[in-house]
Amino acid sequence: MNKQMISQERKQYLKTKKCKKYLVLITQIVILVAFIAIWEILADKKIIDSFIMSQPSRILDTFLNLGSNDLLKHIGVTVYETVVGFLVGTGLGIVIAIILWWSDFLAKVFEPYLVILNSLPKVALGPVIIIWVGAGTPAIIVMAVAISLVVTILENLNGFLKTDKEVIKMAKTFQASKFQILTKIVIPANLSTFINSLKVNIGLSLVGVISGEFLVSKAGLGYLIVYGGQVFKLDLVMTSVIILGIVAGIMYAAVLLLEKFILYSKKFK
Repeated sequence: MNKQMISQERKQYLKTKKCKKYLVLITQIVILVAFIAIWEILADKKIIDSFIMSQPSRILDTFLNLGSNDLLKHIGVTVYETVVGFLVGTGLGIVIAIILWWSDFLAKVFEPYLVILNSLPKVALGPVIIIWVGAGTPAIIVMAVAISLVVTILENLNGFLKTDKEVIKMAKTFQASKFQILTKIVIPANLSTFINSLKVNIGLSLVGVISGEFLVSKAGLGYLIVYGGQVFKLDLVMTSVIILGIVAGIMYAAVLLLEKFILYSKKFK
């Protein structure tokens, strides 16, 4: 009887949770639709200037026209640069964080430099990066890496250093090597830190790519935004920004799927 009551309570809890999830989704959709409708109405009634603010119908027309003017090429360029910058920045950042965790001396030496680099506006280094690696895709990828790298190092290093000291101490009493402590204790304990750094780096890498495309590019969504601003085609600017938001959302969703896969794999180990 007790088990049956618990089972019923569990079912009710899951049902309530599912309903709440759907309610949140429906509310989000309603807010988005209402915002688009109000925007369109205000532009039609000339309450807002559609030349400056654009309007959904004009953005849709621009999007359809872009479909016949290498839109996929521009999206592909931005996605490629973002993915490469994301993978390089994240991978290199995690490796450096492991090195700094391994050597307390190096961590203390480089800590002030990392803090300073983290607070330094990376966009200011854009002209220097262009001179170093040349104009084009390499400079844009380096910009994306520069923006995401230091954040990745600091976040993961902080997670490594906060790993349960008692567990590490117990492992040492059993003569565990530093490599074993790293692979068996520190890294498994910081899977959530890795995932969080991935979530943050998607946005940072995209910011770096768009910043690089603002400075030097002949293709990409950043290029479309700059071009649209220069020729006063604000419909093109707004369309590119919306596409950029969609791309960011898709890439973030991919990271969430990776998180679910990792947690699912960990659950059945």
